[in-house]
Amino acid sequence: MQFEHQANQHKGEFFTFDETGKRIAEISYVWRNEHTIIADHTWVDDSLRGQGVARQLLDILVEFAREKHLKIIPTCSYVDVMFKRDQSLADIVA
Repeated sequence: MQFEHQANQHKGEFFTFDETGKRIAEISYVWRNEHTIIADHTWVDDSLRGQGVARQLLDILVEFAREKHLKIIPTCSYVDVMFKRDQSLADIVA
């Protein structure tokens, strides 16, 4: 599955489409400051539930944050739960 990234100075998102062009999964963030983003939303279409797509999106967001030397504030409930469960993500939690 390939994901696209769209961003501006205030917010961004990673997402993917199905073969018809319908968006089927996304994770979004908002810039808090130059060193911190807020992960505020994760959504996966019902047809993809249970296939690890939300985790793939989170991993892409985490990779983005690490590359940019950012911290993440998790206001999205999924991201918050995953940050609490997975200690390998502790380095990017704000």
